[in-house]
Amino acid sequence: MPEDKRSEQMCPVLEVEFTIWNSAYPFVGVSKAEACMFELAEMVPRHDGRYAEFFNITGVNPNRIVDIAADNATVDVSLLTEYEHGGLFEFLVSGNCPAITLAELGALPREVQSVDGEGHIVAEVPPQYDSSVVIDAFLEENPDAELTAKREKDSITPLFSHSIFQQVLHTHLTDRQREVLQAAFDAGYYNWPRECTGKDIAEELNISSATFSEHIHAAERKLLTILFDGA
Repeated sequence: MPEDKRSEQMCPVLEVEFTIWNSAYPFVGVSKAEACMFELAEMVPRHDGRYAEFFNITGVNPNRIVDIAADNATVDVSLLTEYEHGGLFEFLVSGNCPAITLAELGALPREVQSVDGEGHIVAEVPPQYDSSVVIDAFLEENPDAELTAKREKDSITPLFSHSIFQQVLHTHLTDRQREVLQAAFDAGYYNWPRECTGKDIAEELNISSATFSEHIHAAERKLLTILFDGA
């Protein structure tokens, strides 16, 4: 590895946090109008210059989000997965988004949330960027935003929130697979040395050992596929 790359990786990462109240931003304005919660799952640049933002939105009828967003000329919204009191949405954004501004300045948005009209953005500034330049440029473009925290971290962290992980479990695993996986974890099946066997868990769930093996391996494979293949 080149020396400059090695030293760059050893430099601390600055984590910055902003609070935003501007209702012109859909994730802020809609959360205020509908008393709901927005949480960013992932943000991906598209070839046409737009960004796809995947939001987990809870505490609202999903159809309300689609209806409200239809009035915004800079955003196209699609409901990807619907569940009780919410859903996973794709927002195709052509501009007017503070998370995109941070990304284009070189920062990595890690948490984007809004509850009842108060937005929070946590981003990491890699060591190759001047954090003061990034912060000043962002605040100049977003004068309504407030820098509320700065913290140094040892390394860049992935974007995968707890609530999004729970939604992944709900979406990709069957009820039985989740039940078997949870029972195995709670019983110490994944400890070393193991505190129980598959047969013990199968008896507790009143299923055969073969059925336990089928469900536990299917659940593990799905989770590993998501982790390594980005499904």
